[in-house]
Amino acid sequence: MEYTNRMKGLREDCDLTQQEIAQVLNCSQTCYSKYELGQREIPIRLLCLLADFYGVSTDYLLGRTNEKKIKKSKTKAQV
Repeated sequence: MEYTNRMKGLREDCDLTQQEIAQVLNCSQTCYSKYELGQREIPIRLLCLLADFYGVSTDYLLGRTNEKKIKKSKTKAQV
């Protein structure tokens, strides 16, 4: 599960504790720890909250891309 490594890495890069992230997600530290350890799958809505909190895409969290920054797509008016 790539997302577990990404979650832990982002948290540590920001010098945050599991408890602090658990508060952001409105869950217990124990519950968040299980997400990081891959013992429990993180719900999509919490994955989206984490992506917004860290300013990364859900694709980055899921390991589908290595680019942390969110790319904005061009609209028809911009083309």
